[in-house]
Amino acid sequence: MEKGQAGMSQTGADVHDLGEDIPPLLEEVERIAAHADPVVRNLQITHCYHRLARALAARTGGGSNWCTFAVWASKQVGQTIRQEDLARTVGRLLQNSPEVTVVVEELVRTLRRAVPADVLDHAHKTVRQAVVSVARLDAVSAASAQGNLKVFEEIAREFARFLAAADVEEFCAALRPGEPPEGQRYLRQAFTRYHRATTTLDHKQRAELLLLANIEVGLHEQTRLQPEITAALQGPVVDPRELESRLLDLLLPGNRFVRWLRLTLVTLLGRRTALHRAVDRLADRARVLVRRAVTEHLMTMALPGGDVLDLSVDLPATFPPLLAELADPDLLALLATVDPTPDSLSGTAARDWSDLPDRMHYIADMFRCHAARGDLFDPPFTATQVDELTAGRKPGGEL
Repeated sequence: MEKGQAGMSQTGADVHDLGEDIPPLLEEVERIAAHADPVVRNLQITHCYHRLARALAARTGGGSNWCTFAVWASKQVGQTIRQEDLARTVGRLLQNSPEVTVVVEELVRTLRRAVPADVLDHAHKTVRQAVVSVARLDAVSAASAQGNLKVFEEIAREFARFLAAADVEEFCAALRPGEPPEGQRYLRQAFTRYHRATTTLDHKQRAELLLLANIEVGLHEQTRLQPEITAALQGPVVDPRELESRLLDLLLPGNRFVRWLRLTLVTLLGRRTALHRAVDRLADRARVLVRRAVTEHLMTMALPGGDVLDLSVDLPATFPPLLAELADPDLLALLATVDPTPDSLSGTAARDWSDLPDRMHYIADMFRCHAARGDLFDPPFTATQVDELTAGRKPGGEL
């Protein structure tokens, strides 16, 4: 079985187990959305999505819904919000870049008579440290946190309302007409289909209704997220003069006066212009590599069982039996607009995550391939971690 195919033969989660959960109330969603700490808020969002997913699945026969996937997407975003591994990824790309190696060697030659040899021996490490410190990774974290909150405070709110609603028509009437990002037409259609999935006894019809609803919520969500995704990808800015200042702080040891003397020596040796040119080239290359690192993080999604989806690679999966051939005319019509390779996983790889059609092609097929995975309903955190994050604290252990 290929990586990413785990659970493909499952028909969904056990409905009896799912029925034990109490869905979050609207007040709880609003309280989580108001939490000031983006790290803790993200953890609470992820756990809330888990509870919403299980509560809805208990009513729809155990198949995956949009919240099922939102759990693992939010958990992945949490790593970017906490900046986990992002700095290490930047460092790895810098270390493995031949272009950066050439520039570092040029810097070493330029500073050789002004900087102690033992300091220059660690020039590669110093350059990586300087780039990470000025790369504005906090801007990436902030954009990711804003997107995480933006989606949750709108869509989780509607899932909580839907699960508490006595009348689906009255529920849908409160959703705004029109197209996203401001209109909620896709949400209105999606919740109508979720409701139909709770009443049909036809397993194939239910599976197609759930898939259609999931894609409609996903299209609304991704349209709304466009500014935050663009901001995250464009967030890393490596300013040459700021990078030069940071490099000189690290490479020219001693107090302020000694540093001034060493920098004066660089100038007297006629190497200040060469230093500027070298740092400019380093900043240009570093900017490309930092953005590549951010893109890698945004285009990776870890699922249960050790599966890690690389969104820049075609989906390594198959369609579950109930969704191998589709019949619902509304589903086929929507897929005709978002999936340029019908009934095929060829070309699903996203080339540009800032491009909405590119994202939706991958997402629609991901929803279809993983629609029957029961392990997507597994808890994203341990019971001890849930106690901690519910109390408003960042838990220990792997998150």
